[in-house]
Formats: sequence, structure tokens, C-alpha cells
Amino acid sequence: MKKFLLSSFIIVAILALGACGGQETSGSESNGGTESTLDLNAKNWEFDKETYTVPAGKITFNLKNSEGYHGIEIEGTDVKIDGEGSATATLEPGEYTVKCNIQCGTGHEEMTAKIVVE
Repeated sequence: MKKFLLSSFIIVAILALGACGGQETSGSESNGGTESTLDLNAKNWEFDKETYTVPAGKITFNLKNSEGYHGIEIEGTDVKIDGEGSATATLEPGEYTVKCNIQCGTGHEEMTAKIVVE
């Protein structure tokens, strides 16, 4: 009986320690701040959404080009991606404008979207 109780205690302890050691990479809180990922998909002269919403904190921006060759620049930040790729920044609540920063044709000037950081 003692062996059964000891074995049960060890198994429960291992499961509890394993559950505490996990860490999420999207939307998790770490060091008092939120970490999020924002995926942007660019195609000729538009992004896949007009408005993106993300929580304030550390944000990783991922840019994918599904049509054409585009980049992004987020006004008021240091975020700049040329072609496909990722960039990370810590943003305060507010509204930010994202623009295509690579001349992509006749609709380039209108290729913008809004990021709402809550």
C-alpha cells in the first residue's frame, strides 16, 4: 500500500511540474506584459484586413505576400519589413497606420491598413 501511495504521489508531482513549465507564445503574459503575434497578408494593393486589433505589449508582426512583392512600415514605430518576414516591437494602446513600403504598382499609395492596439 505504501508503494502505491508513493508512486501516486510521484506521478501527480511530475504532472503538476510539467503543467507549470509550459509557456504559450501567442497572447501570453510574461514579465508583466502581453506577447502577441499579428499576421498580415499582403496582395496587390491591399492587405487581407482593413483593421487589425491586438493587445498592447510586445507584438511580433509577420508579413506574408500572397500576390506581388510588398513590405510594411508602421507609422510611429520602428517596425519595417521589406518583403516577407517578421519584426517585433512593444506598442502602447492607440491606433497605428501600416503602409506598404515597396512601390508595388498603381494602387500602392492606397495600400494601407489600421492597427488598433488595446
